[in-house]
Amino acid sequence: MAATSTPCGLFSRALFDPHATDSRGQLGPRSVCLPLFPIVPRKNASCYSRPASRSVIAMANEGTPAEASSELPEIVTTIKEEWNKLEDKYAVASLVFAGIIALWSATGIISAIDRLPIVPGVLELVGIGYTGWFIYSNLIFKPDREALLEKVKSTYSDIIGNNS
Repeated sequence: MAATSTPCGLFSRALFDPHATDSRGQLGPRSVCLPLFPIVPRKNASCYSRPASRSVIAMANEGTPAEASSELPEIVTTIKEEWNKLEDKYAVASLVFAGIIALWSATGIISAIDRLPIVPGVLELVGIGYTGWFIYSNLIFKPDREALLEKVKSTYSDIIGNNS
């Protein structure tokens, strides 16, 4: 039994040139449809399988494939080098896993708080008030700005470990 090709129409027009015409001369995206699979009877079954149609969309890339492939190995080799330098890989993997779980649970908690009727508005007011207080106490006057900048630099040097 010969398979036939049918036109496919489930495409986003934003991804394609809207002025392009298809084989019928109509405006719209260009697509390629693969032929339908022939109906083949199954063993030990009295019913036949339905034919499936596959749709393939081909899009041109503005950059060359060599540019994308040359960056990937450099990133991968850097990650491999850093991973090989680590002494306690299980601890790092556990910390990454714990960070992902903490981020996931924090997202759930925030979305649960956001669904409460009054709390999001109150928290927004608290945030606006704290931002105003921070600006007033640290950014308006020049001595306060200099003190804040010095505090940020000292905290940065404490974290990084530089004695500058």
